[in-house]
Amino acid sequence: MTEQETEQNPMKEIEISKVIVNIGEGQVGDGVEKAHDLIEKLTGKTPVRTESNDSAKTFGLRSGLNIGAMTTIRGEDAEELLNKVAPAVDQIKDSAFDGNGNFSFGVSEYIDVPGLDYDADIGMKGFQVIVVLERPGYRVKKRDYKPSEIGDDHKVSDEEAKEFIEENLEIEVSQ
Repeated sequence: MTEQETEQNPMKEIEISKVIVNIGEGQVGDGVEKAHDLIEKLTGKTPVRTESNDSAKTFGLRSGLNIGAMTTIRGEDAEELLNKVAPAVDQIKDSAFDGNGNFSFGVSEYIDVPGLDYDADIGMKGFQVIVVLERPGYRVKKRDYKPSEIGDDHKVSDEEAKEFIEENLEIEVSQ
């Protein structure tokens, strides 16, 4: 989408709906507390602990155990966090897009994020960032009264999401 088309129709403007920061430890223990502390340090928000479910039995975990931490950030805080984390990422693979314009990437070490110094209590740890993009009007999909589908021509495509990333976050998208 070109800027000229966006200027003509403000409903076509792409915006960040939410950013989810996730750390999955995959096991019970001290790592979950460290993940909780790292997300709190990175976002300034209180994360929730994620629990294992019944399907985790194959990994030797019973359901209901804390195995990770995550938080969801919306609005201006989401944009600030994404701009803060973006310098730690050189490129995003083409396979990181889900077909609806949403994408995710990982940061292997949190010290790559500008402004975050090494914390001996946390140790070395990485995290995953999931970004959900949408356009004005997506509210009709989420409302309680008569929710409806978003039209195909109004959905954010992967190509539009890639263009958004390269223009706003200056992250290269590779094949």
